[in-house]
Amino acid sequence: MTPTSSDLWFLPLGGCGEIGMNMNLYGHDGQWLMVDCGVTFAAPDAPPTEPHVQMADPRFIEERQQDLAGLVITHAHEDHIGAVAHLWTRLRCPVYTTPFSAEILRRKLGEVGMDGLVPIIIVPRSERRHIGVFDVEWVDLTHSIPEPSALMIRTPAGSVFHTADWKLDPNPVLGDAYDPERYRQLGAEAVTAMVCDSTNAVVPGHSVSELALVAGLQDVVASATGRVVVTAFASNLARLVTLARVARETGRHLCLLGRSLNNMVSAARVTGLWPEEVILVPPHDLAYFPRAAVLAIATGSQGEPRAALSRLARDRHPHLSLDAGDRVVFSARIIPGNEVEVGRLIQALQARDIEVITDEAHAVPIHASGHPAAEELQAMYGWILPEIAIPVHGEAEHIEANAEIARTSGVPRQLRGRNGDLFFIAPIPGIRRDAAPVGRLGLQGEFLRSL
Repeated sequence: MTPTSSDLWFLPLGGCGEIGMNMNLYGHDGQWLMVDCGVTFAAPDAPPTEPHVQMADPRFIEERQQDLAGLVITHAHEDHIGAVAHLWTRLRCPVYTTPFSAEILRRKLGEVGMDGLVPIIIVPRSERRHIGVFDVEWVDLTHSIPEPSALMIRTPAGSVFHTADWKLDPNPVLGDAYDPERYRQLGAEAVTAMVCDSTNAVVPGHSVSELALVAGLQDVVASATGRVVVTAFASNLARLVTLARVARETGRHLCLLGRSLNNMVSAARVTGLWPEEVILVPPHDLAYFPRAAVLAIATGSQGEPRAALSRLARDRHPHLSLDAGDRVVFSARIIPGNEVEVGRLIQALQARDIEVITDEAHAVPIHASGHPAAEELQAMYGWILPEIAIPVHGEAEHIEANAEIARTSGVPRQLRGRNGDLFFIAPIPGIRRDAAPVGRLGLQGEFLRSL
């Protein structure tokens, strides 16, 4: 199965018909381009023998490794970057990404003894360059992590606007706002297909801006009489900057609890993204401050048993103990499948008379999604004006909702599929079902095994 010079193909091996574990291939003129290489995690109710970290099986492209021109990482979320360190020896191609994602990737490679072995090519934002037969342009957008990029992939056979994960945030707190005029310029090129994030396609309206959270977070911190612990996704550096502002305005000392939080902030410092004026106190100093002077950010918003928040709930954290009347704030959504674990965590905190505040139960937003709701999808389709819509990064209901938005936005054709389906973008649109083998690999210790 080899694309000719008149072909432009899209082949998802992970992340289509599911959320997470993204691995996408584009084919043209005898070559393949991979976009993203991420992981997912076992369901909370999975048997103990099932590996926690899982990723798409790259068998199809591994067998064609000599035709793989390169791997592009769109941003540094685990479901887009987390499998590179485990699968690169099967791919052995150069990796292209922006500075912050490159820093995160280097750290992941170092953890498995591969630091310096993988050719990482750092691409400045808004760069355009040739990768094999593909002309690839990085296009700025907004998400919940620094330096997210869409990709404009051009070939003589046709072009694709690959959104990766995105939202339309006019006030992203960290990084630049999106530029509608740039999207309109791309749309004027007669884009053949748009491969688009579907995560929140079933959500009406527009996502909440990161800046809009300041009021809600300041309210829940300022009204607390004891310590406040906020749990958020470690990769959401904008949320950390927002909380740093809240700490300053409420007279509290800010501290990070959790390895992944410290790693993200360290990477942001190295790449010049972390505000120099933000002062963090070390965890071992927390015991010296009055309760009303503490604001800690902790990992563990999904109920992970070894994360900082779970250890606080069990009163087993080495640097901080919570007392009755202290407050824990969930500034994160519950990922579907984690409801039971998060519920147990909340119960454990409440059993000790620790107050718990969630976004769902609070009148003013204290969390914002990083994915586009229906109005944002409609706007992007209106700017890019693709001939074909290919919804990905979602389960069946999300993909169907995205396709319907594309149809009502004037996109002539919508192609709905799943992992392993071969999408023909050019010369004639269509789908070949189950064209490539797909599956999962699980990380068992240092080794991968088929699931």
